[in-house]
Amino acid sequence: MKEIKAFIHRNRVADVVHALRAAGFNNISVVDVKGMLKALDSREEQYSIEIGEKVIAEAKLELVCAADQVDLAVEVIRKNARTGRRHAGSIYVTGIDAAFPIDG
Repeated sequence: MKEIKAFIHRNRVADVVHALRAAGFNNISVVDVKGMLKALDSREEQYSIEIGEKVIAEAKLELVCAADQVDLAVEVIRKNARTGRRHAGSIYVTGIDAAFPIDG
């Protein structure tokens, strides 16, 4: 199994999630984070006192899938996360050594 993490602009996250679901992916989480992607415009930027830099509100999308589904998932994320700018985010893929259900 693999875990895919994508850091994308918040205004693209709904399209990415809907496209992933349409492609059959279900194990998706989305977390709001502060990051340093290039802002699409000045309204997107805010100054972080904790970091001491300008940041934007980004989304971190996390997806768990089978290893043979990684290429499809990355393709769907890249296609739907585009903003028209050169650097619209990043995608990382890591391995999962084990997964266990939580029984209720």
